[in-house]
Amino acid sequence: MISNLEKLLTPTVEACEVELYDMEYVKEGGNRILRLFIDKEGGVDLNDCERVSHAVSDVLDEHDPIPDAYRLQVGSPGIERRLVKPAHFERYVGSKVHVRLFAPHKDSIVTGRKKFTGILTDYQNDKIILIDEEKQEWTFEKKQISACNLVVEY
Repeated sequence: MISNLEKLLTPTVEACEVELYDMEYVKEGGNRILRLFIDKEGGVDLNDCERVSHAVSDVLDEHDPIPDAYRLQVGSPGIERRLVKPAHFERYVGSKVHVRLFAPHKDSIVTGRKKFTGILTDYQNDKIILIDEEKQEWTFEKKQISACNLVVEY
């Protein structure tokens, strides 16, 4: 469903001069929520979120792609944004990231290590290469990753 919604909504979001960074449809506290994360060079502000919300609401009302009742939320992915799509990983090569795996990495079975922080050095063919603070290189297949977020240091 998300890929169909993304295809439906991307032209409208881009017409608002922002990027549809990510999208999720979740159930929280008994409510269904469609969340759009938008971005643009220099970051988004409240006016961008409001403009996209109104434009997207019109498209959703016209096409009615979600049979259930839901709330629409539009916001920024934040500075410690999650990386999900190949374009996200490609864009942030050279950045510090925190990676969480579904299961321990095959090279850390003894320690059971599932969390890694380091510099994202490459992304190709659904493989992520990270160099940690001890200068050890780790390779992860995208399907092994439960979450990957940018790390911002102050």
